[in-house]
Amino acid sequence: MPKFHFSYPITVRYSDLDPQGHVNNACYLSYFEHGRVAYIQHLELWDGKSFLDLGFVLANAKVDFKAPILMADDIQVRVRVSRLGGKSLEMEYEITTILDEKIFATGSTTMVAYDYRAGRAILIPSAWREEIVAFEKIKNNS
Repeated sequence: MPKFHFSYPITVRYSDLDPQGHVNNACYLSYFEHGRVAYIQHLELWDGKSFLDLGFVLANAKVDFKAPILMADDIQVRVRVSRLGGKSLEMEYEITTILDEKIFATGSTTMVAYDYRAGRAILIPSAWREEIVAFEKIKNNS
């Protein structure tokens, strides 16, 4: 099992539910996004003030559904960076119960470093790279 150093609690909202009473599949990607933004803010890589300063775009997303999430479930999304390249990084996710008793979904995204003002991909900023490598204790593949 991969080692996650960061988790973020998610509140299941009534509007997340489909007519069958479980969380709609589309919400899982939103939960990943909530965790991803919280992770970036936890590492103090983005202050949340200007979207133009976020610095990443989503290039690819994958979700593996394991079990339905119900309204009463207390859940969290666990987030980690598993690969750090020159212009992109891979993030992995697990949606679990707060106590990690059950896994509802796993997934990954490929994020590309992006300069919104210039409208182009860029190298991952060195400050971001250093923080991620230190936090995750991963190999720097720049």
